[in-house]
Amino acid sequence: MTRPKLLVNHPFDEAVTLTPQATDAHEHGAGAPRRYLGHTHQAYGNMVGPFGGVTAAQALQAVLQHPQRLGEPVSFTVNYASALADGAFMAEARPLRTNRSTQHWLVLLTQTGADGLDATVLSATAVTAVRRSTWSAADAVMPTVPAPPSIARAAIAKRVKWIERYDMRPCAGLMPHTWDGSEADSLTQLWMRDDPPRPLDYLSLTALADVFYPRVWRRRALMTPVGTVSMTVYYHAGAAELAATGEDYLLGQARSQSFFNGFFDQSAELWNEAGQLLATTHQIVYYKE
Repeated sequence: MTRPKLLVNHPFDEAVTLTPQATDAHEHGAGAPRRYLGHTHQAYGNMVGPFGGVTAAQALQAVLQHPQRLGEPVSFTVNYASALADGAFMAEARPLRTNRSTQHWLVLLTQTGADGLDATVLSATAVTAVRRSTWSAADAVMPTVPAPPSIARAAIAKRVKWIERYDMRPCAGLMPHTWDGSEADSLTQLWMRDDPPRPLDYLSLTALADVFYPRVWRRRALMTPVGTVSMTVYYHAGAAELAATGEDYLLGQARSQSFFNGFFDQSAELWNEAGQLLATTHQIVYYKE
């Protein structure tokens, strides 16, 4: 007898699942917040709390699920006030202003502490828009690197769970093998995708924008404590372009511009195998001596 095939959700889809919560009657008008219950996922655990890329995707999901959303994401900024504790959290998305083709959003993630009080662990702003078909061009040039099948998957020490959820194949700028304080450039190039493979969308693209290991580790070869403070993602492709990318690899290139008195920045570009620039991102990261 043939057994029916079991349908198993991808761990990323499980992680970004948000359950709508009941709202008061007066909150159903234009600009009303919508609240969603989410939960951290053990597959995306980091050293302290969950992987920040997945937390950002959960916050963006609150916008994408909102019934009043207009258009698709154009930009998304996440400010990490605190690491999430393992467990449930509440996501609230509110459209602040809606114009003819653009919409501005505020997102808050809160958790109930041991004292019984709700505390904000993340704030975010987003801009969504209805894009018009018009002249388009990209001045950024995709780096020339070997194809993904010709590059071995990175042999990264799996000290945290979330790394197991990504297939990363470095082309340049590997993580230091010897932590001796020797200095190098901050550039890293790598092919990457979800593991197991998953069709690309705005949520997974947002998480992939944060997979690069800290630039200060590459620049200085010291296992320095770090934490992302703020990350912005700019989206240069629509849902149709992301769907066409499917389960293919993305090429990511990341570098830092400055390390100064406890904070460094990181800029990155993400391309699909067809050579289309899908997103650029910038973040500021805390580091400690």
